[in-house]
Amino acid sequence: MILKIAGIVKESVVDGPGLRYVIFTQGCPHNCVGCHNPKTHDFAGGYAISTEELFQEITATKLIDGVTFSGGEPFAQAAVCAELARLVKKQGLNVLTYSGYYYYELQKMAAKDSDVAALLHATDILIDGPYDETKKASNLEFRGSSNQSIIYLR
Repeated sequence: MILKIAGIVKESVVDGPGLRYVIFTQGCPHNCVGCHNPKTHDFAGGYAISTEELFQEITATKLIDGVTFSGGEPFAQAAVCAELARLVKKQGLNVLTYSGYYYYELQKMAAKDSDVAALLHATDILIDGPYDETKKASNLEFRGSSNQSIIYLR
């Protein structure tokens, strides 16, 4: 499968617990004012990479605790992200997914879209909610605004 991404960070300590391999998906319908990653909004931007290539890069990265899907909006490419998440979980890594949708919105979407359901199912930790510049807070772990939540799904 092919994933459109804006880029990767092979070792991050700010995008979830522990040392993480971070994939910045390309394309976002939210277009939040003040977004940390505005270059990820354009669905036509970024570049294509296969899940097989990403999986090989992830497994070659030593000492990581998990994989983070950031954005863009990972649920805009739910099927591909879910497939990659299933592969990395088989390697004992956990999965954190950022989303500009709130969890209750994702649950409603999942009831109608099996790909969204699959990514939710493969996600261990969800950071939900759009970035809200009026609620910006620099003291929040892994989040940019106080309306966002950390939800432990597994």
